[in-house]
Amino acid sequence: MASQNGHQHHDLIHVLMISFPGQGHVNPLLRLGKRMASEGFLVTFVTTEDFGQGIRKANDSISGEPVPMGDGFIRFEFIDDELPDDEPMRRDLDRYLPHLESVGRRWVSDTLTRMEREGRPVSALINNSFIPWVTDVADELGLPSAVLWPQSCASFLIHYYFHHKLVPFPTDGALDRDTEIPTLPLLKWDEIPTFLHPATPYPFLGRAVLGQFKNISKAFCILMDTFYELEPESIDFTTKLLGPTPIRPIGPLFKKAITGSDRVRADSFRADKDCLKWLDGRPEGSVVYISFGTVVYLKQEQVDELALGIEAAGVSFLWVIKPPHPDMSTVHHTLPEGFLDRVGDKGKIISFSPQEQVLAHPAVACFMTHCGWNSSMEAITSGVPLIAFPQWGDQVTDAKFLCDVFDMGAQLCRGEQDKRIIPRDEVERCLKEATFGPKAAEMKKNALKWKGAALEAITNGGSSDVNFKIYMDEIRKRSETVLANGHCNGHANGHANGH
Repeated sequence: MASQNGHQHHDLIHVLMISFPGQGHVNPLLRLGKRMASEGFLVTFVTTEDFGQGIRKANDSISGEPVPMGDGFIRFEFIDDELPDDEPMRRDLDRYLPHLESVGRRWVSDTLTRMEREGRPVSALINNSFIPWVTDVADELGLPSAVLWPQSCASFLIHYYFHHKLVPFPTDGALDRDTEIPTLPLLKWDEIPTFLHPATPYPFLGRAVLGQFKNISKAFCILMDTFYELEPESIDFTTKLLGPTPIRPIGPLFKKAITGSDRVRADSFRADKDCLKWLDGRPEGSVVYISFGTVVYLKQEQVDELALGIEAAGVSFLWVIKPPHPDMSTVHHTLPEGFLDRVGDKGKIISFSPQEQVLAHPAVACFMTHCGWNSSMEAITSGVPLIAFPQWGDQVTDAKFLCDVFDMGAQLCRGEQDKRIIPRDEVERCLKEATFGPKAAEMKKNALKWKGAALEAITNGGSSDVNFKIYMDEIRKRSETVLANGHCNGHANGHANGH
């Protein structure tokens, strides 16, 4: 099998990418993998078999066979985490992550040995956060490694400061303490990533995110799915802070056009493409798109209040109401009695959305979102104003920036720390504010400004394009050094030059 320029996949630099098994982690790393493949690499993308089962059902191109991608190829392998299908440990990261590390280290060692035997040795490892052991394995084997940080640079900086105890954060004795970090606005107690707050019910997620900061200096660079113009002061400051390990903002990753890229996706469900035809029949800038990502699952009472607030506002809407995850002991959301009859053709409910295409559709006026970083970047790059409905983690920090720094969002809730159901009258008021009148016009103007900056960043010679080329040159150079030194990748026998 040959790529567009005739390369056989055995001739190419081979990179192993390993992702934590979560949709918000897999998507940006896969986007990076496709981009690297298109530049003439063989990329083997790895996540767990448990997660792989879902993405294989939704996409026929997910297989071990190399799929042509631009000038290179991408293929998939999956780590068997050696747990039963219904094992509850997967939901307890304090137990699951050490288990995955134990299984994963053995798998990586065996896989590198096998790939070398097959004549396609791996010369670099790339991972996202939550699985920092990949960086350690690369270091032990003398292989270059890079980390893709899946959140904003601001979020990275907050976690860095927390990990190194550089400034005071909220504590049990000062739960409502504000946090001051250079280059960032003053962060109230409920604006730092919630997993860092002592009151969080999910402290294990904070520990999981912070794990990468123990060995971040072993990576030869940290890639970020953001762009310089969006966070210039924070990126400059973080770069100086980290010294020899450079920050390379290369986003928005989802927007770069790659021939054949749409064939290979890692969504766990097939998207409902019919909604695009429905949007075609709507006037420009008339529809509110509502989606809370793949993990957030609202209380039924909150869904009722949202529905009645939407109805009262009289707006057209496209609402993603996904089924509960099989692991969750919850029932499917319902809508208030008679709601769908009353809204009629003004609204459409779907279970999974082709979000990138929806946000690019001219009918969409604004996006009610949980403010996960992937969704935030997609909205910024599409020039779509936001209604911020964060729940936890970095979502509350993203909401702060989208609304108060980037000035393209209206805040509807402040996350799980709010400890309240947002009532229908607040939903109605916020929807009207974000779709009609001077506030809506100002948000749209700013959203379009950021869209222009994002698209400029990835064009030839733009900031993200330049950063990506520097990264690619570096990984080629380091990979060639590894191969020239005749490293047996399956054995820890020294370190690559300059690592």
